[in-house]
Amino acid sequence: MIFFDNVSKNYGQGIKPALDGVDLKIEPGEFVSFVGHSGAGKTTLVKLLLAEEVPSSGEVFFESANIHELKPRYISELRQNIGTVFQDFRLIPKKTVYENIAFAMEVAGCTDEEIRTDVPHVLELVGLEGKAFSFPHELSGGEQQRVAIARAIINQPALLVADEPTGNLDPLNTHEIIEILRKVNNLGTTVLLTTHNKDVINSLERRVVTLENGKIVRDDESGKYVI
Repeated sequence: MIFFDNVSKNYGQGIKPALDGVDLKIEPGEFVSFVGHSGAGKTTLVKLLLAEEVPSSGEVFFESANIHELKPRYISELRQNIGTVFQDFRLIPKKTVYENIAFAMEVAGCTDEEIRTDVPHVLELVGLEGKAFSFPHELSGGEQQRVAIARAIINQPALLVADEPTGNLDPLNTHEIIEILRKVNNLGTTVLLTTHNKDVINSLERRVVTLENGKIVRDDESGKYVI
C-alpha cells in the first residue's frame, strides 16, 4: 500500500538530511506508530506521503502510484483517500460539529442525502451523538479531536494519518482517542500514528518504527517505545 524506496530529503547544504535513505513498506490494514525525538524525521515522512514535500532522492508510492509524479489534479484525489488528524484539531470555528464533518463530504462531491445518512453514523462511531449542533469552542479538547477524526474518516479513506493527535490532551482523553483510532483500524482502515507518548506506544502493542537523525533505526512488529 505504502512504499518508501531509498527516500532522502535535504533542506540545504550544511544541514543534516531530514530523511536519509529511508526504505519502508506498509501493508493495507496495518497500524504503524512512528516514534523519535524532535527532528528525527517523522513530520517530513508524513509531508512526503501527503505530497506536501518532494523527496530530494528516492520515490514514495501509495497504492502503486508514484506520489510525486502525479499531475496536480490527481494530488487532490490522493488526499481524499488519506484522512489526516493533527495535534491542533483544525476545525472551522464558525461551523457546528455536523457542519465541520459535512463540509468534508461536500468537498468530495457527496449528495445531501449521503451527508444526512453518514454524518450521524460517524458521530456515533466517535461517541459524539449528542454534540452535532455544538460549535468547537463549546467542546473539550478531547471532543474536538473526536470531531477531527470523524471528519477525517467520513469519506472512508484507505489511510488515516494521525500526526501527534494526543499532544494537547490529558491521559484520559489520550486513551479515548487511541481507542477510537484502534476501532477505525479494526474496521479496515490503515492507520499511521506519530507520537512522543511512551504509554500510548506500549499500550498499543502494534508495529513501531523508530526514526533517528532521518534514518529508520528500529522496526518492530509488536514494539515498545525504545529511544
